[in-house]
Amino acid sequence: MLALIAGRGQLPVNVYHQATGAGEEVIVCALDGIDTDLPVDIRFRIEKLGGLLKTLRKRGVTRVCLAGGIDRPKVSLAALDAATLPLLPRVRAALSKGDDGALREVIAILKDKGFEVVAAHDLVPDALPAAGVLAGAAPTPDIESDAAKGAVVAAGLSALDIGQACVIRGGQVVAVEAQPGTDWMLRSLAGGEAVGGILYKAPKSGQDRRADLPVIGPETVRNAIAAQLAAIVIEAGGVMILDLATCRAEADSAGLTIWVRG
Repeated sequence: MLALIAGRGQLPVNVYHQATGAGEEVIVCALDGIDTDLPVDIRFRIEKLGGLLKTLRKRGVTRVCLAGGIDRPKVSLAALDAATLPLLPRVRAALSKGDDGALREVIAILKDKGFEVVAAHDLVPDALPAAGVLAGAAPTPDIESDAAKGAVVAAGLSALDIGQACVIRGGQVVAVEAQPGTDWMLRSLAGGEAVGGILYKAPKSGQDRRADLPVIGPETVRNAIAAQLAAIVIEAGGVMILDLATCRAEADSAGLTIWVRG
């Protein structure tokens, strides 16, 4: 049985339907305050993590998948349950780290409690496209040059555990992703006079790919078009695409290249 820790967005919905369509029973769990389009079986607070894991074990769960966006929760010591108290040092350590470090600690806790942590892209393999051009024209020399610069910038961001994306235009760094996310970054560029450049997105170096693998979708494509970019470039095997058909159709219509860079 699979427990799906569902965050915001389309990814957990896709995971749920893929898993249940394959005949697997799925228990949907979500942190208090997280809006999801899925039917939630268990709502929980991070202070009750230990109790949640005990409940899942009793209900026959052996596998856990973390999918979708969440906000970093605050911990109230007064709300801790007895099962979570022994985990408190690890939970506090996780929350003090960057996103990647926090997820690594959560995955380690799940493994220590006997659960197999399953990556979302293992359950929805079509979300990881092979290298190649998915939409628009073949990359121009300018796009290729900006992509090379984007890869360097993304590596620098990952070393600081900041973000997974940047915008490069004419070899210059125009924007980098921080906590508000990729779509917020792109929206901040809409309405400007500059034309061209790319969105580059890749996983963090050494990232545990069982959680928080980067994702783009139709909203990303629309925001890239509004920012008058020439291309979206993603790392092959490292970025999921949701609703590929819609992404391809809207990019083709606007002349936006989507390139999965090998």
